[in-house]
Amino acid sequence: MKTSSLNYYGYDKETHHECMGLIRTTNYKHMHILNIWFIAVNVFFVICSYFNLLGLNRLKIANYALSLGLAIVFEVVIIAFRSRMEKTPFLLVYLSILILMVYSINVSMGQAYLAATMYLVFVVLIALAYIDTMIKITIMLLAYSVVFVFTSYANKPESIAAQDLYNVIIFLTLALALHYTFQRARMQQFVTYQNNVRIQQELEVRSSFDALTSLLNRGRFFSLAGDVLKGQHDGEYMAIALIDLDSFKQINDKLGHQMGDKAIQITGTTITETLGADLSEKWSFTQRAITDKISFAGRLGGDEFIVLMRGLNGREEVVGLLQQMLSALNAVRFDELNGIHASFGVTEVASEDHDIDDCYNRADAALYESKRSGKNQIHFSSEAEKVQ
Repeated sequence: MKTSSLNYYGYDKETHHECMGLIRTTNYKHMHILNIWFIAVNVFFVICSYFNLLGLNRLKIANYALSLGLAIVFEVVIIAFRSRMEKTPFLLVYLSILILMVYSINVSMGQAYLAATMYLVFVVLIALAYIDTMIKITIMLLAYSVVFVFTSYANKPESIAAQDLYNVIIFLTLALALHYTFQRARMQQFVTYQNNVRIQQELEVRSSFDALTSLLNRGRFFSLAGDVLKGQHDGEYMAIALIDLDSFKQINDKLGHQMGDKAIQITGTTITETLGADLSEKWSFTQRAITDKISFAGRLGGDEFIVLMRGLNGREEVVGLLQQMLSALNAVRFDELNGIHASFGVTEVASEDHDIDDCYNRADAALYESKRSGKNQIHFSSEAEKVQ
């Protein structure tokens, strides 16, 4: 096994990086659990010290109270700076490890005639709780173990210190073996989860988008537009436009079906670019379209398209946007394709409109008027008004 594979628990660096979001989430959850447990332990020790129970006396209560206060402060930091873990994902993890190690070393120094147990427990807990890279975790645990053994020999009888050294060798070896085994299994879970998510995203894209134009397919457009209209859109200006290419049959007959497909593809791209739609993550587009109130478009089939426009302030801006779209289509020059002409039928969505079919019918009537009046122009359904 290569060193890089061992460092990333049997996977390569790229796979480890792809799982970083899950690693951060797991570390945060475990850090939160460990710190809550650490608070509970110190509360227990403070109570026992106050009442002189289990061999603890009031002389040690200050140390436990200080540790309790530190753990509470750290818990506040964990909660307050959760969002910043995206930028410094392991900083709080390293701080958590430092707190636990220093605490356990301090407890060991306070029990000069007893072999340390808290430190050994913490070494195993840290190894099981946190995932980073094998090298970093090994270096940290080894460094803290060296400090622990040094303080043990400096503060304890040699026989007790030798027992601590023996225990550290056994438990550190066990902790590192468990760390690799557990985190390798965790990485496998992460990779499986990522693959499942990727498959679900691909299925979402295939079921939602037209392969030729990358616009929403007919079914998903009407489903999404229906959700938008059924939601609360009082006060929000929206408009729906139907777009039908003019003389498309002539393009197919004279220039061939491949050029016809190219014309449809270019039209889809022009619509997307004019709307400013971000399709970099198609799998989340339908959700973002609702939550972010963005415009979206679909291909109804053949050379017919539909657009739901949001975020505009009235008819004037709708006209400006659609004229920009029409001008871009008319300016297309591709091989023998000398411009793409299209007719637009537009309807404004009223606050009482909750049925997409009603809006579609009005836009379709406006589209018919646009065709009847000479094509390559824009008509609104409300007054059957041609926009030059």
